[in-house]
Order: sequence, then structure tokens, then C-alpha cells
Amino acid sequence: MFNPSQADVRRFFCAAHAKQQAGQPMEAIETLAGLWTAKHPEYHVDLADAEAALARVYAEGADQTNPFLHLSMHLSISEQCSIDQPRGIRQAVELLARRLDSLHDAHHVAMECLGTMLWEAQRAGRAPDGQAYVACVQRRATQDGKP
Repeated sequence: MFNPSQADVRRFFCAAHAKQQAGQPMEAIETLAGLWTAKHPEYHVDLADAEAALARVYAEGADQTNPFLHLSMHLSISEQCSIDQPRGIRQAVELLARRLDSLHDAHHVAMECLGTMLWEAQRAGRAPDGQAYVACVQRRATQDGKP
């Protein structure tokens, strides 16, 4: 299993952003990362300086979102949907995207569910419950009104 360090993740996103900005050839995963970074221009300053990105500390509870965590979650949800793992996540995210008329917004809602599932698993000292995550996204896809 691939287990990148925090520095590896930050270098990856900074390098992918630099390649995208320069119009250089990119690997498939870099292209996907570039699609998500393009949706988040507010992170471009963070991505433009790899050395500063490596040194930066994003404090828990701070007003600013950690762009590397946020973009990693976009990649994770994209990968989960591409292989439908946990089972049902692809359909749940697609339904949510259709309801919200935005895959990007659907990812942000799915991130809330993913974060809750991971937090609950860590708190309880157990494995993450993928079906609870899928159920959360499904509930959000079928709620009346905007999530």
C-alpha cells in the first residue's frame, strides 16, 4: 500500500501545479490533481512555492483550510468513485452531483461525510466504516433542500 509522507503529498501537488502552469506533460494522477487545483485558485499561492509549502504548519481549527488535505480528499473521492470502493460510493456521489448540479460541490459534501467517518473510527479505535460513509452521502443526495 502506498503511504506518502506529508512532505511527499505537498511536493506532489506543488509539482503537478507547476507542470500544469507551464503546460508540461503530466501523468494521469497529476492531470487529475490539476483539474482539482484549477477549481481552487485560492490555493495557487500555497502550491506555487514548494519549499514554503513544506515548512508551513496548518493549525487544527485555524481559519484557513489546509489545501493539501483538501486536494487529497478530492483525489481520494475521485479514486473511490472510479473503482466504486466502498461499494455504492460512485452512485451516491453521482446522485449528489446531479442534485447539486456540481461534481465539485458534491465532493465537498462527501468530504464532510468522509471526515466524520474517519473521525469516528479514530475516536472508537476501529476500522473506518465505508458503508456508513456511503450512507451519509446517500442521505445528503436525497435530502430536501441544499446540504
